[in-house]
Amino acid sequence: MKKTLFDKIWDAHVVESIPDGPDILYIDKHLIHEVTSPQAFNELKERKIPVARPDQIVATADHNTPTQNQHLPVKDLLSRKQLKELSQNCEENDITLYGLGHPYNGIVHVMAPELGITQPGMTIVCGDSHTSTHGAFGTIAFGIGTSQVAQVFASQCLLVEKPKKLRVNVNGKLKKGVLPKDVILYIISQLGTNSGTGYFCEYAGNVFEEMSMEGRMTVCNMSIEMGARGGLIAPDETTFEYVKGREFAPKGEQFEKQVSYWKTLKTDEDAEFDQEYSFDAEDIEPMITYGTNPGMGIKLTGSIPLEGNKSDSKALAYMNFKPGEILIDKTINWVFIGSCTNSRIEDFRVAASYIKGKQKAENVNALIVPGSRQVATQIKEEGLDKVFEEAGFTLRQPGCSACLAMNDDKIPEGEYCVSTSNRNFEGRQGQGSRTILASPLTAAATAVAGKLVDFTKSLN
Repeated sequence: MKKTLFDKIWDAHVVESIPDGPDILYIDKHLIHEVTSPQAFNELKERKIPVARPDQIVATADHNTPTQNQHLPVKDLLSRKQLKELSQNCEENDITLYGLGHPYNGIVHVMAPELGITQPGMTIVCGDSHTSTHGAFGTIAFGIGTSQVAQVFASQCLLVEKPKKLRVNVNGKLKKGVLPKDVILYIISQLGTNSGTGYFCEYAGNVFEEMSMEGRMTVCNMSIEMGARGGLIAPDETTFEYVKGREFAPKGEQFEKQVSYWKTLKTDEDAEFDQEYSFDAEDIEPMITYGTNPGMGIKLTGSIPLEGNKSDSKALAYMNFKPGEILIDKTINWVFIGSCTNSRIEDFRVAASYIKGKQKAENVNALIVPGSRQVATQIKEEGLDKVFEEAGFTLRQPGCSACLAMNDDKIPEGEYCVSTSNRNFEGRQGQGSRTILASPLTAAATAVAGKLVDFTKSLN
């Protein structure tokens, strides 16, 4: 029987199939952070159940962490408490923790891939919806709830229904200035935020094949924003080269052996999907959102739809936009380049190449927040920190930062932020804040102009 990539990985991890019920799925890697793990650890303590495979768990501190003065005690009491609990729980259960100040610390979905913890063919879970990021390596990676975190702690397995299969194909040549973030925002704007509900999505076509691993991670990261359980891309030479030589990747003969297996991880010809969509790369332009979900997206130079779900009156009222409005020349006061979607070195290289020799507009507060300590080091080694600082941008220490209002980096009420993060929900970046999702290039151009501009005209 012809199998999809998803089937191959899933079937290899099924411990037992319950007739007319869920599967018991073995989990290769369990990633945890300070926000969703404390309750799960408490449940295990209460029931006197030990952690089954501490060697398969990796912890980091990211959501609540400050992005300034990380060498000092954390000011916020709740954050400090959660970070302390994470540290204690990891110590008591012999779990590897990359806490604040550790050279490997960072956003969970940035540091795991860059350390070679994420590898093709794995099943990976985390109490975080954007775990789908790791699917870029050809893994089944998805977010789980706190009770499921406890389930994996106790058994290294998960009781889960097998999702249906969806494939999204994008072929052709992308226009100048179009980044992977634009590709996924375009897909979600076309299909809607519920289109992936009940599915696991495979991305296929030359556009994804030609993307770097960092670009693929951006795409898979936002699979959850179209309602999918997760997204994945077949591993190839780009994947193998990225993994090779990383801290926790297989070495030497073992690596070559793994690559032989990883090469089998692709969808068989004529394998069937439950749903399939195809798009032309030529139709994609730099994208922005105008509403309060990632599906409310338009071309940067486009106008807000006049009718239907996409002109949701409540969302437009919150954003203070009108149907038919064109957002070019809209004044923007905040720009955030960071988050688990776009805080890798490639994102900062793209932004810096546009910013170099320019100055940010006086009306803009521009935050540059690397996704990990390793990315922060790369920024410095490549001299990108000088580019940002000379242009008036504020370079912060690693963390989730202004992606979500769980730390000090909040956007003030009523103000607009062009953000490279993944969600534009009401209050996501701070109570009453208004978020416009975009690529790092669009964000950089906005910071320099102080407003939304069609930067494609000035690209070489």
